[in-house]
Amino acid sequence: MSGTPPMNAANDNAARKGLRGWWASPPRPGMQRLINPWEYRHLRAFGVTRIAGGFVAGTAGVVCLSYAAYGWAAFFLVLGVLNLAGGYWYITIVRSAPPRA
Repeated sequence: MSGTPPMNAANDNAARKGLRGWWASPPRPGMQRLINPWEYRHLRAFGVTRIAGGFVAGTAGVVCLSYAAYGWAAFFLVLGVLNLAGGYWYITIVRSAPPRA
């Protein structure tokens, strides 16, 4: 038992005041509150991943267009555009943030 903290020790990773406290950390303004807190802490990685996913979905949409599957093409193209827009939004948030100390 030596070296292990007692069960009632404070934990910095514990959610403060339930789900609302967890969702409110880190503090962020306006529409940025819609972003999952874990994603917000790693915005650059998730932005790049969304952009890559948008290109993959767009490619799938173009392939579906070549086979005249218009319903699937529309689905994948809309999905690709939404992913590209979300990734662009994430990257602009990262770029507009003040430099870290």
